Order: sequence, then structure tokens, then C-alpha cells
Amino acid sequence: MSNREAYEQKLRAKLDEWQAEIDKLRAQARGADADARIEREKEAERLEAKREEVRQKLEEMREAGDDAWDDIRAGAERAWDSLSDAFEKARARFK
Repeated sequence: MSNREAYEQKLRAKLDEWQAEIDKLRAQARGADADARIEREKEAERLEAKREEVRQKLEEMREAGDDAWDDIRAGAERAWDSLSDAFEKARARFK
């Protein structure tokens, strides 16, 4: 397996993990009072949008030629870092 394939697999696995976290946040929202429900659902929507950005970067990487792959990977890593930070903040806020 090439480094490129391994990186793509790692990113796909992380996307799945993040989706599970979003689903968990939405489940918590259903059991919360009205204000908390609204706040958690908004956070879930924000995280979902960031996750979609990372998913799109993954698709770009899969379609990119070898010359463009490094540039696209750099953009994916920035999106990845942004989403990771957002998840950490959400976890801290909703614990």
C-alpha cells in the first residue's frame, strides 16, 4: 500500500469516527431541554459542514494526479485540523 493510499484510508476512518461523534451529539440533543437542544443541534450542523469539507478534500485527493496530490493534501490537513479543533471544543462544552 502506498503512502497516498494509507493516508486516504486514515482520513476515511477519521471521517467515520467524526460522523459517529456528530450522531452522538444529535442523540444528546434529543434528550436535552429546548435551549440545550437548539445549541447542540446548531453545533452538530456546524460540525457536519466541516466534516463535509474534509470529505470533499478527500475526493479531490482521490481524483488528483501525483503532481497535485501534495497541494491538495495540505488543504485537506488544514480542513482536518480545523474540524479536529471544533470537535475538541464541542466535547469540552457539552460534557
